[in-house]
Amino acid sequence: MTNNDIFKKLRVALMLRDDEIVEILKLVDFNITKSELGALFRKEDHPNYMECGDQILRNFLNGLVIHLRGTKENPTTPGEALSKNKVAKPAVSPKKRDFKSAKRKDFKQDISPVKYKNKPSQSKGNKKS
Repeated sequence: MTNNDIFKKLRVALMLRDDEIVEILKLVDFNITKSELGALFRKEDHPNYMECGDQILRNFLNGLVIHLRGTKENPTTPGEALSKNKVAKPAVSPKKRDFKSAKRKDFKQDISPVKYKNKPSQSKGNKKS
């Protein structure tokens, strides 16, 4: 298992987005861009694939410890750190409109029916001679 595989599995397991990973790496003064990070998560046969070195993975793990536990001066519990990442869903769902009433409301009454000028009177196969 490569460092890239470990990094990918940690990202999925912790439900981290790229911008959150960049912030975690900034906690240990390691700067990386989103495009460089995207290159780490590509398939090995992709032309822009970049191998994850030991330094990147080590700094990510150290930053993850600070992100989840906090510092000695300002400790936090991992549950608090993980709950900050999740977005709360609204408790009340918006009222859904009835489909038929919505279509009736959207229907414009000022449109008149269309009369076709070139309507064929008989099909070609049914002509009497």
